Amino acid sequence: MDMNITELLEGIQITKKKDVKLYFVTRAIKTGVAKRTPAKDKYLFNVFQMDCDDEVRSFLYDASVRQLEKTIQKNYEMMDYDILTDETKHLFTYSIQNKVFSFNDVVTNQLLKTAPKVTSIANITEAEEMWAYCVEFFNIETEERIFTFRKILPSKVGVDEKAKGWIRAKFSLQSQQLSLLKEETVNLDEQIDCIYHQETFYVIKKANFEQIVGLQEEYKEKAHEVADNMINSGNFIGGDKLKELIEKKPSIHKKLIKVEKLGGYKNLTPKTLNLMKEVLKKYGETLPIVNDKLSTESEENIDAILKAFGDYYKKGEISGKPYGTFAGKELQTVE
Repeated sequence: MDMNITELLEGIQITKKKDVKLYFVTRAIKTGVAKRTPAKDKYLFNVFQMDCDDEVRSFLYDASVRQLEKTIQKNYEMMDYDILTDETKHLFTYSIQNKVFSFNDVVTNQLLKTAPKVTSIANITEAEEMWAYCVEFFNIETEERIFTFRKILPSKVGVDEKAKGWIRAKFSLQSQQLSLLKEETVNLDEQIDCIYHQETFYVIKKANFEQIVGLQEEYKEKAHEVADNMINSGNFIGGDKLKELIEKKPSIHKKLIKVEKLGGYKNLTPKTLNLMKEVLKKYGETLPIVNDKLSTESEENIDAILKAFGDYYKKGEISGKPYGTFAGKELQTVE
């Protein structure tokens, strides 16, 4: 049964600071995989435990509690994860049951075992990419575990980089001198991207969660497939600009997936084309039609096309007010 953020916070507050554990999750490309291998089969995730002193454990514990308290105060609605729903004023639950992706092994296997200890960050990052860090809260009495995750950027990890033409240094307030910082460093902040408990992720920062578990790359692959389908349908001119935007703008991936789900581009008729043209004109936009085909040769054109095929324009049944959003699910009327 899904919990809410308040219950998760209470579950953490039952645990002791001395039992907090810090893990780092790394990502590497599996050996021998082909370039076109789907993202869900391409990567290998590994978990390493980092020993912490009491001060760091206390920081991680207190920071997590503060972050969850702030989240609760916002009173956001909790809903099932949906690819298109904006994270503004929403929290999401994402069940891993019946889902197959590489990150599964992290939460269903590796974090439940004794993970290898970190002896050198440099040794890890030589062959693997530092991907995320995870904090474990363990209830000794019930043996329940709650995990929080935060995406980590390469810039937040410091190792000896003298060979790359720059050094890390620290300024001592005692000696008032700058000296080489030879130790390895990791920057940890107070933010939480998602929480994992009993086969469910509780998503606070949607984009970061999608990146951590690999959904973002899957959406990118799917977006390329949709773009190919659209171009091959014979109803569009160009395609290079669309492919370029897929590489540069992750926000377009989900819009293309919505377009594919609706499928309107596959059987485009002059009647439908005219209707789209009229609707866009009503809201001050132009459908880019050239020789009875749709031109994808500029970002502005592509934006208009995706709005047309993605049912972007909607109207409230009661208020009659128009809205613009790619989100929303189809409803069935009752006779």
